[in-house]
Parts: sequence; structure tokens; C-alpha cells
Amino acid sequence: MSRTRGELISTETRINERIRVPEVRLVGPNGEQVGIVRIEDALRLAREADLDLVEVAAQARPPVCKLMDYGKFKYESAQKARESRRNQQQTVIKEQKLRPKIDPHDYETKKGHVTRFLGQGHKVKVTIMFRGREQSRPELGFRLLQRLAEDVGELGYVEATPKQDGRNMTMVLAPNKKPQKAPRPQQEAQQEPAPEPAG
Repeated sequence: MSRTRGELISTETRINERIRVPEVRLVGPNGEQVGIVRIEDALRLAREADLDLVEVAAQARPPVCKLMDYGKFKYESAQKARESRRNQQQTVIKEQKLRPKIDPHDYETKKGHVTRFLGQGHKVKVTIMFRGREQSRPELGFRLLQRLAEDVGELGYVEATPKQDGRNMTMVLAPNKKPQKAPRPQQEAQQEPAPEPAG
């Protein structure tokens, strides 16, 4: 804990007797506004209802406090935080390195990797490495990256266009929305116009 002018700075929520202000804006257990009350009265109401007085907005003047079951509140907050962490999709950036004069077979292999990564929902950073005289021909790398972007266009799109970075040229591909499922056949023939009545 750090001290500032003799006071301990705490990031923990203040409850009950730890709230040291003359008056608070009180909110009832069901969210109803009680109004501005003296701290003694707020604590008495909390005891009578067998609840805790919890400071929910310390910056407000006077601070806003709510009557609630603090143990239950902490448990539910931890559950929500865990749930939101689980729902956050981890964005992983995979990398593929190519040479400007890549062999066709090697190109197909690397393209296969890129396709697999995009299919799994990962971003892919594609790097073209130039050596020696190749550095004077950046268009070779640019064309290769364009070709790769077109080849995997069904699965991903160019998020960061090709750019020269020293001896390398990089491009970032991102997956199209979610990992794709097999396309449903006959999507076009879903709605046929109804025949017009003969008049």
C-alpha cells in the first residue's frame, strides 16, 4: 500500500464502518432512491435490513452508497468477470514467411498453412524476406502478397496492406467473421416468386 500525506490509499470498496463521511446519497436494496441521509442513519438502516452499506460511487458528492448483501455482490461480480473473460475471443496472430522467388510447391504448402490459420479464426502476418539484389525488386514481393490474398479471399481479407519494412515486406490477413461452416446447398433457390393469379 502506498501512503499519501499520511493516508493509506486503498482501491478496495469501502463498506459499513469504513465509510467515513458525514452523509451519503442512499440507494435501497432494490435500486430505489432513498435520498441524502446521515451516515449513522444509513448504517442503522443497513443493520435493520441485515445488509451491508456499500460505497458504489466514491467520487460523487456526497458519495453514493447502496444497501446490499456485499458477500453475494462480490461473488456475482467475480462470476461475471470470469464469464466475460471466457467469452473474449483470444486473437492469435500466426506468421508465415515467404521468399520473393518461391518454388510453386513451397507456395502451395505456405498457402495451405495460411488457409488453415484463417479457417481456425486466426489472423496471419505474411512476411516476404528479401535478400541481396532482391531488395531492388519490391514489386516481386508485392505481387506475391496480392496473389496470396486473392487465393485465400474466401476465408480472409487484407487487414493491413503490404508495406516495406527494411529487408522485409509484410501484410496482415484477417479471417472473415467466424470460422466458416460448410456452405448450405441451393441457397439461391430459397425463395421462388409465387405464381401470379390468372386474371
